[in-house]
Amino acid sequence: MSALPERGESRRAANARKRISRRPSRLGLVAGATLKPDRVREADAGFPGLLKRAWRRAEQTDDLRSFVEVLLTLDGHVPADVQLRALSAAEEAALAALCGLSWRAPATAAPAPATAAPGDAAPATAAPGDATSGDAEETVFSGEIALATSGRIVLRVPSAAPLKADGLVGGVRRVPWTRATLDAYRAQLRRAEDRVARTVADCRGWLAEQGAEGRGELLEQAKEAALRTAPFVLYQQGRQYTNFRDHNTLTGKTLWPGHPDCALSSLQDLPLELWSDHDVQLVVCLTLLIRSAGPGRVEEANGTQLTVDHVAHMLERIRVGYNAALGRDQVPPAASATVADLHELAVSLRSHRGEVARQAQLYREIHGALMHKIEKVAGPCADLARAREDAVTARLTSRLPLRGDNLAELEEALAAAPGWLAAPHGDFATGLEALVYESAAAATEAFEADFAMSRGMRSLPDLITALREERWAEICDWEITRFFCCVVPDPSAARHFGDSAAALADAAWAMSSRMQYNSWHFIAGNLPKAPEVVDRDHFVPPTIPDVAFYSDQHHHGHVNNNVRFSIRSPQSVVVDGRRFNGFVDLRLLRCDGAPFGEQDLLAAHRVSAFTARATGLVAELAAAGEQIEVTAFDSPWHWSAVTGGADPATRAS
Repeated sequence: MSALPERGESRRAANARKRISRRPSRLGLVAGATLKPDRVREADAGFPGLLKRAWRRAEQTDDLRSFVEVLLTLDGHVPADVQLRALSAAEEAALAALCGLSWRAPATAAPAPATAAPGDAAPATAAPGDATSGDAEETVFSGEIALATSGRIVLRVPSAAPLKADGLVGGVRRVPWTRATLDAYRAQLRRAEDRVARTVADCRGWLAEQGAEGRGELLEQAKEAALRTAPFVLYQQGRQYTNFRDHNTLTGKTLWPGHPDCALSSLQDLPLELWSDHDVQLVVCLTLLIRSAGPGRVEEANGTQLTVDHVAHMLERIRVGYNAALGRDQVPPAASATVADLHELAVSLRSHRGEVARQAQLYREIHGALMHKIEKVAGPCADLARAREDAVTARLTSRLPLRGDNLAELEEALAAAPGWLAAPHGDFATGLEALVYESAAAATEAFEADFAMSRGMRSLPDLITALREERWAEICDWEITRFFCCVVPDPSAARHFGDSAAALADAAWAMSSRMQYNSWHFIAGNLPKAPEVVDRDHFVPPTIPDVAFYSDQHHHGHVNNNVRFSIRSPQSVVVDGRRFNGFVDLRLLRCDGAPFGEQDLLAAHRVSAFTARATGLVAELAAAGEQIEVTAFDSPWHWSAVTGGADPATRAS
């Protein structure tokens, strides 16, 4: 982001302002002047700690299948299906032969599982190569199973080298293979190799039909998706493709578009016959995913093998869900497992997605440990969702000049008389600020959340002026302070921060600042693709809500602030005739306890829709000339709101 000054502020003053801490407990102090951080997180906080706990729990099991199931789910933190689909062809064949476990139809799994003897798990400090006892049947090969620091299960299969200690969480478990195990493995592997050979040939044939120009367009589409999508990690047998952190192989935060280290960019001018089998499948599978729902669909393959049969499995699951929502078989199944027929299915799914969204609520489950997302079609609202909405409605009608028995009626009341949103209300300079705060506060209570928050833009008149004059570069250069986020913690959430109100205020402000960044990050995705917009870092704005489980794993902010379970409900707002997706949202967080569920999400989406409706009405007032600006929800506001305005001298206490 550029370091442009605020309106009427000199650059020197702007730079001086940036050197002052905005953390509520340190307001007015020079940033970075403390001798040590307020909180130091554990060395294995987040994902490393989860992996260590999962490995220790697996070591306590008595049989091989139980051991594997603990690792597949990371001791109950992710669906086993994700890990099963992360296995290479040889590992998949081995696990089916050893345990009878497979994500595929039962007919393709081994008929009878092999077992390892009790106590054959190596200690966490053991290096590969230590022998353990086998079972009563003759052992013809000593295999290994371990947990990699990436979170994947890894297996040593016949003809493979021993697993390396580097990159493993806690040693290995020795697994004796009998003659029957080997026979089952060879049968599984033979089928897998035949399947891969047919798939690669089909992929090459389909890509050849696209021609050089068509393949170039597919590569550009895939690169744009990688650039504008949240972090993902995909596998092709032993090869990893990712835009995430330090081992990037695709365009993203680390590799700029066209970077020679980007696997997609390196294919741009290569003849198809020189593409590796891995790259051929990567491009085809990314194309199928993107064509089915846009770049966001790629995240639904996160942490798995990106193969045509996996994509086919995903598309079929989505097709069944869409038809159930539509109440008829509107989307026919793929005629075959060929790329051409799967592409036809993907296009059909995308064309029907809007109709499905009008019939039912689409949302995503996010499994934070593996960053894996699953699109779901929600069922109807039930008692819990209605109870949540009733509780929010009761608070809003008691605190705002609105009457109604539900949020839909409150929206009607807003639309009938929106003028008060632009006038002072209570302790706030505008009714919109009061509505944003009361909606978030009501959600904190009604959903039994530790935090609720709602974000938006401070000056809709400024945005409207810039839109009318097509000042795209200026909008892209706006800093995060042009946006706001109101964070309302439950007072009891201080227990997660050393029972310190000051630490709770700091956490609330850290969340607020991050949400301001998210608003900044999404807004460019709603603008015309002018050069300055294309060059500006941004993600495709979100359009459907999500519910997340165990998000306190990878994201540093989530780890530091105990963001374990959450709901995100983004909403679009029309500003002077232009629709801005993801312009506002409501987020609910729990630091421990029970996760949120589908009914919570449905009710939360109604609350965020209410806030979005109010924002849209204010945009209409601003377009008509009303000067409205949100001035609340900065760092001092969060200090006062969370601590009750305690004296600054007591901030550190």
